[in-house]
Parts: sequence; C-alpha cells; structure tokens
Amino acid sequence: MRRRLLDQVLQLSAALVIVAGVTFGYWRLLHVNQTTVALTFLLAILAVSTLWGMSVAAVMSVVAMLAFNYYFLPPIGTLTIADPQNWVALAAFLVTAILGSQLAARARKEMEAAHRRRREIERLYTFSQKLLGEGNVIQLLNAVPNHMVETFEAGAAALFLPEKQKFYRSGLGALQLDEERLREAFSRNEPLLDVEGAFYFAPVRLGVRAIGSFGISGPRLDRQSLEALGTLIGIAVERARTVELLGKTEADRQGERLKSALLDSITHDFRTPLTAIKASVTSLLTPATGETPQQRELLTVIDEECDRLNHLVAEAAEMARLEAGEFELRLAPVEVREIVDLALGHCRNALGHREVRVRIPDGLPAVRADLERAKEVVSQLVDNANHYSPADRPIIISAESNGNFVVTSVADHGPGIEEMEQAIIFDKFYRGKDQRYLVQGTGMGLPIAKAIVEAHGGSISVTSQLGHGSIFSFTLPIDRGQGDRI
Repeated sequence: MRRRLLDQVLQLSAALVIVAGVTFGYWRLLHVNQTTVALTFLLAILAVSTLWGMSVAAVMSVVAMLAFNYYFLPPIGTLTIADPQNWVALAAFLVTAILGSQLAARARKEMEAAHRRRREIERLYTFSQKLLGEGNVIQLLNAVPNHMVETFEAGAAALFLPEKQKFYRSGLGALQLDEERLREAFSRNEPLLDVEGAFYFAPVRLGVRAIGSFGISGPRLDRQSLEALGTLIGIAVERARTVELLGKTEADRQGERLKSALLDSITHDFRTPLTAIKASVTSLLTPATGETPQQRELLTVIDEECDRLNHLVAEAAEMARLEAGEFELRLAPVEVREIVDLALGHCRNALGHREVRVRIPDGLPAVRADLERAKEVVSQLVDNANHYSPADRPIIISAESNGNFVVTSVADHGPGIEEMEQAIIFDKFYRGKDQRYLVQGTGMGLPIAKAIVEAHGGSISVTSQLGHGSIFSFTLPIDRGQGDRI
C-alpha cells in the first residue's frame, strides 16, 4: 500500500510539473493563441492518462483548466471570465479533457488486459506441451507442480488427487498452500481466489467432473486461466492413464499370443511321445499268449492315463486359443434342438443308460451360432452333469426364448454348489472343493464353454442349491438373417 501511495504521489507531482511547464512556456517564452494552449493541455492530459491512469489525469485536467483560465483567458491574472463565450470554451475544455483521459485510460487497461491474456495463453500452451512430454501417470503427477512453478514463474504449486489421498508439491513455500483449501476446491468444484495473499485454488476437471484440485501462489491469474489450467491437467492425467491402459492391454494381448504359441509348441511335444506310448500300449493289449493278468491290468492303466493326458493337453491348447481369440466362428442359423441332438450323440458312450429328458418347445426361433462350437458347449455341460449326478437321476435339457436370446439350460440332481463357489466355478482349473478328489477332470470344461458362449455374444451362469442340484444356463443370440464368420 505504501509503495502504491508513493507511486501515485510521484505521478501526480509529475503531472503538475507538466502543467506548470506548458503554462510557463506559453506565457513567458512562446506567445500563441488560446486554442493552441488548450490543445497542448489536452494532448498532455491524454498522454498522462495513458501512462498513469484516470485519477491522475482528472486532477491534472482541473489544474490545467485553472491555469488556462488564470493565464490565458481575459481578464489575465484573475480567475474571473468577462466574455460568456469563454465560459463555454472553458467548460468544453474541461469536459473534453476528462472524457479524453477516461477513454485513454480505458484503452490502456484493455491493452494491458489483452497483453496479460496473451501472455497467459502462451504460458498455458507451454504448460500443455510440457504435460504431453511426460510418460506414465506417476511421472506426470510428480511433474505437474514443477511445470506450474517453471511455466507461470510461481512461488509454489501443489496438486491433490482424492482417489489416492495424496498431495504433490513443488516450490519454496509449498506448504503454505493449505491442504484444507485444496480439498475445499475439489469438493465445491469451483476456484477459490485469495488475491491479497496471491493464493489460488481450483479444481482439476475432466469435463464437468472434478477429479482433483491444484493450488498455485505468486502469479496473478484470473478465473478463466485457473479453469483452463485445471482442464489441461485433467486431460493430461486422463491421457496418461489411457496410454498406460492401452499399453497394458497390448502387453496382455501379446502375452496371450505368446502363451498360445508356447502351449501349441508344448502340446506338440507332448503329443509326439503320447502317440508312441498309445500305439505301443494298444499293440500290447491285443490278445497275446504269455500275458499275465497283472501285466494286462498295468497296461490298461497306462492306456487310460494316456487318454486322460491327451485330453488334458487338448483342452489346454483349446483354452489358450479361445483366450487369445485365435479361432473362427462360422455363424449361421441353427436350431437349438439340432445342437442338443448333436451334443447328446457325442456324449452317448459317456452317458451309458442315464436318462436324459429334452424339453425344447416347437417353434423356438433359430439362433445365430457356430454349430460345432455350440455343440461343444452343450457337451461340456452334459458331461459335467453326468459326472456330478447319481447314475439313477435324469439330466434335464430345456430351452426358451427371452426376446433377443434363446436360453438353453442343463439341470442335474447332483450335490449342488455353494454360493461362494458359484462366483468362481467358471475359472480355469477350478474344481468343486468337495468333488475334486471323487471325479476326474481338468477344471477347464466350464471355462472353455464360457469362452465359446461369450465369443457368440451370449452369457453363461449357474443356479444351484446344496443337496438339490444345479442348473447351468447359457444364451445365444436369435438369428436375424446375418450368417457370417468372425
């Protein structure tokens, strides 16, 4: 305040000196007419208002009017005016001087505002370029306060992210940026300006949603600049997150492709010796003389375990291809009854004499599916029900339409599945905790069925009650006449 008051006193003194100089020059040195004197005063007033503002120019206008009256309007040497026309001239001079100084001061303020705004836009652009140069989210969050201090020549800067409840700071006096004010700017989703203390707090926005807040001290920033700064930070954070997510997604995709290639290689290496072992055991199991019952029993065990190992390798390779998306669906209109009949034919030997009840109503719309893949889903569910149900209890297969999908269900009368296990029953290699040692399996049948159904655009689920059995249901989209391949 003292500095501002001193500046105003100096500016006013300089203005009065200018008036005195013009008066002395025309009164003592150069003898000119009254119009020339008036115009000189006006030009001086306009110059002062442009440099120092309206208040100094207004005082200067009054003093110039008095000097013009005293020294240049008759009667000279008095403040009285004899000719009424001189009153009009004097009033016109005063009004012109004040209006002119006001317009000049306004033009000066607008020029300063435009210059300040241009400077802020340049700083915002520089700031955005620095943000684009950062890599991951962690590096960006640590660098944002530093970039604010460097770009805006600030004393300190801070960034607050509520999802991590963490503050990032930079600059001398960064602790003066109060944490409560940062939280308040985020919760209120609007800037908080402390112009006297030169502290500014504003939300970091993504669209209209606040995702954090920042504070800065030192430079003079208006509300528009603060909002633009918050938007730039929000966009940069979201961009860094998106880049990280895309990188992770690409890494996962490449990982799945590598896993698929690795499993293909491993399954090939497994199947070569398995084929030789299977062929040898099959030859040894043919009727031959000199073979003891114990030898035949051991050979039978080897033969069965070769089949089991071969099935495990095949399912592992199938699961890898499904997860990597490296398979083709031949989509076409298919009747659900045709899918079920094909699956039951495939499972005939495993089902033996078990009763299977098929309840599929006539007139059910065709689904858009790959027949072989859909058959595989039903086969997996029927095989699962066959393994976990008593031999004297039937398996029930039903189907119904629910609008855009056909729901196919396979119900058994097994021991049921606990509610906690129902959430993970479709995970790879998972098998029921009470049945895993009683029933042989790989734990990949249901995950394979789930991957096939989801590739068709459907879903799969289970409903179960302990002691009463389970119902596995999956959906396939109703055909709309768009058979193709994907």
